[in-house]
Amino acid sequence: MENGTEQKLPDGKLSMGIKLSYASGDVACNVVFGMVGTLLTLFYTDYVGINPATVGMVMLLSRLFDGVSDLIMGVIVERTNSKWGKSRPWILWMSVPFALSAVLLFTVPNTTGVLQFVYLFVTYNFCTTVCYTAINLPYGSLSAMMTRVSSERDMLSVVRMGLSPIGKIIAATCTLPIVKLFGDDQAAWIKTMSIWAVLALILLLVCFFRCEETVKIEAKQKAPKVPLGKSFSALFKNQYFWAVLVLWMVQSVSFGISGTILPYYCKYIFGNDTWMYSALFLTETLTLVAGIFACTPLIKKFGKRNIALAGSLIALAGQLIFFFNPYSFAWMVMSCLTRAIGLAPLNAVVFGMVGDVVEFGQWKTHIRQESLVFAGGSIGTKVGAGLASATMTGLLSAAGYISTSAGSAAQPDSALNMIVNIYKFGPVLIALVAFITLALYKLDKAYPSIMKELIERESRGEL
Repeated sequence: MENGTEQKLPDGKLSMGIKLSYASGDVACNVVFGMVGTLLTLFYTDYVGINPATVGMVMLLSRLFDGVSDLIMGVIVERTNSKWGKSRPWILWMSVPFALSAVLLFTVPNTTGVLQFVYLFVTYNFCTTVCYTAINLPYGSLSAMMTRVSSERDMLSVVRMGLSPIGKIIAATCTLPIVKLFGDDQAAWIKTMSIWAVLALILLLVCFFRCEETVKIEAKQKAPKVPLGKSFSALFKNQYFWAVLVLWMVQSVSFGISGTILPYYCKYIFGNDTWMYSALFLTETLTLVAGIFACTPLIKKFGKRNIALAGSLIALAGQLIFFFNPYSFAWMVMSCLTRAIGLAPLNAVVFGMVGDVVEFGQWKTHIRQESLVFAGGSIGTKVGAGLASATMTGLLSAAGYISTSAGSAAQPDSALNMIVNIYKFGPVLIALVAFITLALYKLDKAYPSIMKELIERESRGEL
């Protein structure tokens, strides 16, 4: 079905089969990145015995390299020309290396601290800085090359973000029970990650074979190559690029805070590191998924920005609920449910917003740059998540957290209080940043007139 005649619909519309196939790519990425963003820190500290400050340093340094790799990959994709297009071939080329890199994260040797640091740094960067970037960035920009119809991109974003948490659900809720089934040691983690890696590989191949780049703009194809400096200048002048960068970062950091601290919270505050974490994560994520799909009619009626703005207030309220009794499992469940409802609109629309920013950038600067816009936005998520991880692990270390591979350690009260405070105040800050950014976002109203002018310009052979 390479020609896609059964898949594509006229007028830039995409069939549900195409949308589901596209979403499978993000499910694959989140099977692996879900482990990185949730349980990998716990594996490093409690199964390998690495100090959390060391883990945080590796993640922070890696994220800074990761930001540079995004820009490099954005330039590479912009200059890629193959029979499959610009973005799509990278999903095929990097699928196997990505799967292998995920397994290598868990094969940490039992050696000196320096050698472990080097191994962590090399394997973490190979997985996230190289392989994940070389797949996820082209994957994201592919959506802007599949259709120019904003409403179709909105629905593509809804389906993508509605299904992508499945990868995180698999990683976060099934991993610990399977690890315990396999022996609850490092070898058990390697076996479990191998299963997830094979699943991710299959889903990436489905995405590659079923999705195509159908957007062809003659004016862009005929235009001379834009110098790198001019490309970055055009990107930085796009004010809405900065807005989606922050929003994409907010989304990533939000998952990072809850995903990283929640396993510790369940293990040391609630005294249950098996079913409780899985149950909480599954409850919050399924609510998020349901909320994302429920946003479909709301997007059409109220617009992307407005529903995301309202959602940020709901997310803030949901987190404040937790303040009433942070040691109660019931209160935590209520907080997770409310927060998920509030985060659902932003998750539903953020990638549709990125697509709109591509069109706005072309309208403003006469330069179309799908890959660089997605690359820049991705930097925000990775650097933000890295800073969040480094901050959290640094705070745990400063509070006296005890790392051990010999089982649960008795943590000092200072470490326990730090776990509670990070989980209490982190999401509040994130919700406030989202609200302020969305309050300043005005692109939804201007988009129809922008597209009208772009079409007129392109009919004259201009960008």
